[in-house]
Amino acid sequence: MEPIFIVILVALLEYIVFTALVGRARAQHGIKAPATVGHPVFERVYRVQQNTLESLIVFVPAIWIFGLYVSPLIGAGLGAVFVVARAVYAAGYIRAAEKRGMGAALSGLANGVLVLWGLIALLLHVFRT
Repeated sequence: MEPIFIVILVALLEYIVFTALVGRARAQHGIKAPATVGHPVFERVYRVQQNTLESLIVFVPAIWIFGLYVSPLIGAGLGAVFVVARAVYAAGYIRAAEKRGMGAALSGLANGVLVLWGLIALLLHVFRT
């Protein structure tokens, strides 16, 4: 399970970086808390952070279950795809909202595979016992 834990921690580190980018964008564009609108660049950076948080809520339990019932190594590989895809998503979205598609699709696909394959493996385990 160690590869899974490493990937989870890397994903959380990535989220921390995205959170720091929000703080930097707030300062650069004069957006005072608690405001979440006011400058298009800030708004895109903020959406990257929020959308990543929304994805992490699915990702963390899904990769954990996948690692337990399918394979820690395959799970770590899919998790690495997720982390890289979120970086691609962030880079694209921060430049322009319409450039987020590839990263969004890849991270969604990684999450979907982790959830569905993990669910199937868990159900097979439950019904075999």
